[in-house]
Amino acid sequence: MNTQMGTRLKFTKMHGLGNDFVVFDGIGQIVALTAEQCRRIADRHFGIGCDQILLVEKPTRGDVDFRYRIFNADGGEVEQCGNGARCFVRFVRDKGLTDKTAIRVETASGVIEPRLLANGQVTVDMGAPRFAPADIPFAAEAEAMTYALKVGQHVIDIAALSMGNPHAVLRVNDLDSAPVDILGAAIESHARFPQRVNAGFMQVLTPHDIRLRVYERGAGETLACGTGACAAAVAGIRQDWLKSPVSVHTRGGDLVIEWAGKDQPVYMTGPAVTVFEGEIEL
Repeated sequence: MNTQMGTRLKFTKMHGLGNDFVVFDGIGQIVALTAEQCRRIADRHFGIGCDQILLVEKPTRGDVDFRYRIFNADGGEVEQCGNGARCFVRFVRDKGLTDKTAIRVETASGVIEPRLLANGQVTVDMGAPRFAPADIPFAAEAEAMTYALKVGQHVIDIAALSMGNPHAVLRVNDLDSAPVDILGAAIESHARFPQRVNAGFMQVLTPHDIRLRVYERGAGETLACGTGACAAAVAGIRQDWLKSPVSVHTRGGDLVIEWAGKDQPVYMTGPAVTVFEGEIEL
């Protein structure tokens, strides 16, 4: 994919709880970004600045409304982004690309179905979590509720699952003192996660409330992570620490996660905000 040098692209800057995005309409304009161009766009000093770049495209199949592609700040394309999915809905509605409030969206990990609520919040059916190690992917002999993971000289217990992208969830007693940068980076690139992993650090407050910080694959720690919130809530419910619905308090704000249990979809509700619009020359 190559967007020629000198091409001007219109974009919208958005965020979901501070997890920020540069969104491109790939229907009304031709957008074909190289990894280098993605890195430049995401650079907070020399570009626009964002955690991820979102691309809205025409669907490649007849049973969906749009195709949704996600590129991390390092230029790598990833399968899913929950906060981005909410911004996606606001974007296509605000741009007049659809008049639907419930939208079927094609992603690299399958179809999601976000809905715009009357209060402006967005609920996203994120699909059912997957726990089989091969589906995450994660190197393990058999599926288990938690796994012992050797990181440096320490062994930690994690839950591992896929929310369309890989997640490792670690429970901590005090989120403020948790070594998110150092330990998060070590978990993200751990050899047992062949496609790397998003590392979530969860502090349980009550059966319906948690605090969460996530070291995201390819982006570092972000102010919020939608799929990370889903993964943490699911991991906590499975281990009987939590009960649905779960309010997930991130540094950027709050999400509500609902999950009825095995084989059931996860529903995520939260805000999506447009910050500004502009053009960038690549």
